[in-house]
Amino acid sequence: MEIEVELEALLGQQGAVENKMLSLQRMGPNLQLIEGDAQQLSGMITFTCNLAENVSSKVRQLDLAKSRLYQAIQRADDILDLKFCMDGVQSALKNEEYEQAAAHIHRYLCLDKSVIELSRQGKEGSMIDANLQHLQEAEKQLKVLVGEKFDAATKAGDLPQVERFFKIFPLLGLHEEGISKFSAYLCQQIAKKAEENLNLALGSESSERRATLLFADTLTLLFEGIARIVETHQPILETYYGPGRLYMLIKHLQSECDRQMEKVVDKFIQQRDYQRKFQRVQSCIMRSSSSEKIEPRDLDPILAEVTLMSARTELYLRFIKRRITSDFEVGDSMASEEIKQEHQQNLDKLLKHCLLSRSMQELIGYYITMEEYYMRESVNKAVAMDTCERGQLISSMVDDVFYIVKKCIGRALSSSSIDCLCAMINLSTTMMESDFREVLCNKLRMGFPATTLQDIQRGVTSAVSIVHSSLQQGKFDTKGIESNDEAKMSFLVSLNNVEVCSENIMTLKKNLENDCRKLFSQDFGGDQAKAKIDSCLSDMASVSNKFRDLLQVSPVGPDYSPHVMDR
Repeated sequence: MEIEVELEALLGQQGAVENKMLSLQRMGPNLQLIEGDAQQLSGMITFTCNLAENVSSKVRQLDLAKSRLYQAIQRADDILDLKFCMDGVQSALKNEEYEQAAAHIHRYLCLDKSVIELSRQGKEGSMIDANLQHLQEAEKQLKVLVGEKFDAATKAGDLPQVERFFKIFPLLGLHEEGISKFSAYLCQQIAKKAEENLNLALGSESSERRATLLFADTLTLLFEGIARIVETHQPILETYYGPGRLYMLIKHLQSECDRQMEKVVDKFIQQRDYQRKFQRVQSCIMRSSSSEKIEPRDLDPILAEVTLMSARTELYLRFIKRRITSDFEVGDSMASEEIKQEHQQNLDKLLKHCLLSRSMQELIGYYITMEEYYMRESVNKAVAMDTCERGQLISSMVDDVFYIVKKCIGRALSSSSIDCLCAMINLSTTMMESDFREVLCNKLRMGFPATTLQDIQRGVTSAVSIVHSSLQQGKFDTKGIESNDEAKMSFLVSLNNVEVCSENIMTLKKNLENDCRKLFSQDFGGDQAKAKIDSCLSDMASVSNKFRDLLQVSPVGPDYSPHVMDR
């Protein structure tokens, strides 16, 4: 039965199979046509490939012939140039046309040496050898002449002639020698002018308007002179020597700057007794003897001059860094990353390890110690002379102390030295957190005078009227208080002092943030310097909170603090 079912199913498909067979029979002629077209297309493709191969071989032959023709023309041109250079250099030397002679030598040096070597092996080899010998002799002669002429112009102080021969050195392949000789000439000019300026400073009268800033001004003139030299001669250097060589010139100039700066700083230390004053300050700090202490106001002029010297130095070094960096960027546009890093390391080494930077760091190190002494002694005087004037709800030492702190930090800020500024911010913060806060703590420890808790409550409730009634009686000294009312007045003033101090610290912090933002916008320091400043300023905010905490632990208690703070 199953077999019969399968047979019936197969017989049922007979019609469909026959239809498909008929369709295949009809497609036979079309397939024959397609086969013929495919064979024809294959033949065309084969013909095209053969034709393309023939054409490309002909093109390769033409390219080879063209390159050989160019080589022949180049060889002929080089031989002609060789002869032209030999004749031209001899004529130029005879007429003392050194620029023209150098141009011929430069052309000779740029010739393809392999082509010249091949030419020497030809029929005209002897003539080419003679030309080469003449050119080599002319090259040596011209190098000697240019060096001698440059030295003579330098000795005579003839700037046009100095610049004339300075431009010839690179044509002879003497880039480093040209820059070295030209730098030596410029260094002579720098030394001469610096000596004149220093002599004028030493011979000036002490009554002159800027007598206290003479050495800072002398140093400024030195920096300005070098900056003018760089601005004047950088275009010549870039035009004739190419970009990327300014570092070499400035490196020589910086060596002379270091020598002249050292003379100015030595005279500054000698004339201002800088070293001796520093030693006296150190002695005062160690001994704490009032009889031997140096007056803070005696340090004012010298501290101002040192910060000005530092500011001028930072400005000059920024100028140098900016010029060299831009020159390297152009010269190293196609250089490898290793070359770029090497150039950056050389620049950093020049700026950080030159004698100028090291000398300023030493001066600033002394300055920080003396500025700290100035600040602490001035603050101690302000605390010792603390009084409360009529109509004032804070004593005099608050304004005096913060005036001193702002002055010291502001002076450090004017130095443009990030390390100096951070040091003074930290020292000021430490002084306010320990010494000055302790003064206020001692006053608060005396407490609000009252015999019972009810007296405290009654006294605090009438605090404002007590203050005003006491002030109507005139000036009083907060150090010596005998009456009960005056003791209450002193305590309330002390609370106000604490509150105002906390506010003043935050105001000082905000002002410093704005000043530092301006400083960084002028390309002073980098991310590391910003992080150091931010850390110092965050410490100031912490100290402000510590002053405010005194209000919460005072004997009056936190519930009454708002009343006594109402001014």
